[in-house]
Amino acid sequence: MVATAGTPRARALSAALRAARKSTGTGVRELARMLSISHTQVSLWENGQRVPKLVDTAMIVTALRLVPEERDRIINLARKMDEPNWLTTGIPGIPAQLSGAMESERAAKAVIAWSPMLIPGLLQTYDYARAIATAAGLPPEEIEKRVLLRVNRREVLTTRHGSVKFDALISEAVLHEPVGDDGVMVDQLRHVAEMAQRSNITIQVLPLRIGWHPGWMGPFVLYEFPDASPMMHFEHYSSGAFVPDEHDVAEYYTAVETMRGLAMSAEASARLIANTADTLENT
Repeated sequence: MVATAGTPRARALSAALRAARKSTGTGVRELARMLSISHTQVSLWENGQRVPKLVDTAMIVTALRLVPEERDRIINLARKMDEPNWLTTGIPGIPAQLSGAMESERAAKAVIAWSPMLIPGLLQTYDYARAIATAAGLPPEEIEKRVLLRVNRREVLTTRHGSVKFDALISEAVLHEPVGDDGVMVDQLRHVAEMAQRSNITIQVLPLRIGWHPGWMGPFVLYEFPDASPMMHFEHYSSGAFVPDEHDVAEYYTAVETMRGLAMSAEASARLIANTADTLENT
């Protein structure tokens, strides 16, 4: 099972097991005693360094006496762990997809994102993320949960030692498409301009009217890990996929280089973002 460690599904499983144990107030050593195994083994599972077998996962959720819905969710994550690609579909799959993305961000040494219509998730403000969730028609309690998850993800760029290196490619259309009211957009653009000043963040804008380029095929995120091969993430409205295929990843690296060649420099992009915020604020 070691070979599957580091995949988004495995990272999501480790995060789910860790969260489930903490939610019941059970310590690592206490859980280990309940399972008659070493606490080191439990830690390896929860840290994603080892992947528990399906039977081990079933033992854990049973020992923790989780409610049926949470128990079934975690067991479903553990199924088919040996499949390299992970496709999540439908609204029920979104929490698992978010968990996989969050754990991938935490483990990554670098993230490259292309966003043609929205500010990338790692750069979104609370109000911008909330406007998206509200427009999607989510219930209020779900909105707050999703927004907090989204905003907390930004910590990998600002608080972790060394911080993740983040390269964001965004379309110029993103700067002008209204999400929320003008105040939300101004604050969001100011935040992006501020984040662009950080040494670990590079933001480049692809101008409009430059013709076709690979980015028009859709948004994507590339994760680079210190202990695993790079991986692609495609996130859509109610589904998404994590793809580690070496050929596909190589193709997207080529696409990134093509798009960088068409994009404005980081300095020019920062000026455009700041000027757009000024114009919107003044009008």
